[in-house]
Amino acid sequence: MTRRCRELTDDDFAGAIPARVRRRLIQGRFECGADVAALRRFVRLTQVKFAEAMGISVHTLRNWEQDRRKPEGPALALLRIAARHPRILRENLEHAA
Repeated sequence: MTRRCRELTDDDFAGAIPARVRRRLIQGRFECGADVAALRRFVRLTQVKFAEAMGISVHTLRNWEQDRRKPEGPALALLRIAARHPRILRENLEHAA
């Protein structure tokens, strides 16, 4: 049986993270705000939905993404889990509703 691959869309490319960067994020090594933003785009969530799924304020997320603050402690652990298992954030949104 031949299995067909679906065509990649512009959204697929916009949300793509290079494998080396994703490995680094899975290890919890978020070097800059662009890493947090890349993870959010990879999961395909808006800032509002990503913040809701993480249980943080949009203000906090924006501070991370704009390098005004860095995630630490439990937030860093949640980001690491989200990088490894991105569906968890979407599932968290479904259960919160």
